[in-house]
Amino acid sequence: DLIPSIMSNLLNPDAIFSNNEMSLSDIEIYGFDYDYTLVFYSKHLHTLIFNAARDLLINEHRYPAEIRKYEYDPNFAIRGLHYDVQRAILMKIDAFHYIQLGTVYRGLSVVPDEEVIEMYEGSHVPLEQMSDFYGKSSHGNTMKQFMDIFSLPEMTLLSCVNEHFLKNNIDYEPVHLYKDVKDSIRDVHIKGIMYRAIEADIEKYICYAEQTRAVLAKLADHGKKMFLVTNSPSSFVDKGMSYIVGKDWRDLFDVVIVQAEKPNFFNDKRRPFRKVNEKGVLLWDKIYKLQKGQIYKQGNLYEFLKLTGWRGSKVLYFGDHIYSDLADLTLKHGWRTGAIIPELRSELKIMNTEQYIQTMTWLQTLTGLLEQMQVHRDAESQLVLQEWKKERKEMREMTKSFFNAQFGSLFRTDQNPTYFLRRLSRFADIYMASLSCLLNYDVNHTFYPRRTPLQHELPAWADRTSTFRVPLLQEAQAK
Repeated sequence: DLIPSIMSNLLNPDAIFSNNEMSLSDIEIYGFDYDYTLVFYSKHLHTLIFNAARDLLINEHRYPAEIRKYEYDPNFAIRGLHYDVQRAILMKIDAFHYIQLGTVYRGLSVVPDEEVIEMYEGSHVPLEQMSDFYGKSSHGNTMKQFMDIFSLPEMTLLSCVNEHFLKNNIDYEPVHLYKDVKDSIRDVHIKGIMYRAIEADIEKYICYAEQTRAVLAKLADHGKKMFLVTNSPSSFVDKGMSYIVGKDWRDLFDVVIVQAEKPNFFNDKRRPFRKVNEKGVLLWDKIYKLQKGQIYKQGNLYEFLKLTGWRGSKVLYFGDHIYSDLADLTLKHGWRTGAIIPELRSELKIMNTEQYIQTMTWLQTLTGLLEQMQVHRDAESQLVLQEWKKERKEMREMTKSFFNAQFGSLFRTDQNPTYFLRRLSRFADIYMASLSCLLNYDVNHTFYPRRTPLQHELPAWADRTSTFRVPLLQEAQAK
């Protein structure tokens, strides 16, 4: 009976979602990352990165040529996963540092729950073993969290090489493997392999997005100042922006900074800006002012603030990397932040399907029955309860597979938010699938976070008069 009413109030994949109340009327300056913020890439890019890094492993790190048989699988990994560097295990962890059993992979094979529990003495990962502030494995942390969209081919390559060594009984040091794969992925960027390939065939790798220009033009028409801070090089950004925005793209930005080396850009006070001329040559002039139409390299945020005076909550910066793009800005500098989460659109579309809604509605109902009926301790009732628990476990596995067969949703484990969502909620005031979502809102719009009930504000399952419904978004349907 609930299904039709839920189906008439579907979630809007083009909406902007708020973690913190924020009014766009207070925003005078808009800042942007480049990759996966202003520009989106086709599925071919991750295949390119995977293949190039795999070949570097073979040619420069002397890995077995047989790993060339492995090809990139875009459906294997999701963002936000943790990798145990010393055990060579990829896994999904929730907001409370608990491993989601059934999502632990050694190579390309799932690790049985019993083995995971024995390995970690339960399913909890202690704080000292978790990744550091930026998701890295350093200073004694044994976990690395993959937060970057570019890290999807890295996770897949790690798993493929691990799989080859395990299947062929090759003895190896997991820490060395992790470092070699990390270095190979890094070299695909640093050595310019990725940049040259994209520049040589822009139409193949860049998804043309006329809405990017529409967003920038809308903000410019309303007198908003705009700046770009990216880690990508000057010529690469120029060709990409010329393709998706137009040759005059620099006229829309008040400041353009390339090869910024975020997150160091936000913390290192020592590096001065350098101007890049039209030929891409670095000039040695001392920078006293960041001029419109010019491109600058490196620098640091403290010098940026000094030269522009753009401080505090009147600045809104958008990026796809929750740590490198957003964390320092919101914690140390008081800027407002917007996260670009491309996966959001596809997950919301899945959540709008009748199959998902029906499965989740029954799963919630079954959970309520288990809580309510557990008071019956007789043998016959306990048999029924065990059957319900078995069915609940099967339905959870089905729900996971709606999103990704191995790891499920980017945002949820079985019942808890993921560690990824925990960090997203902390470091992003608003989040959306793409910048084009801004076109659906007035420049003075105020985003109000939904008041989600705390656990003690809700009645127990036994006291509820109706089954919990999935979150609704009625405004889009009204439009």
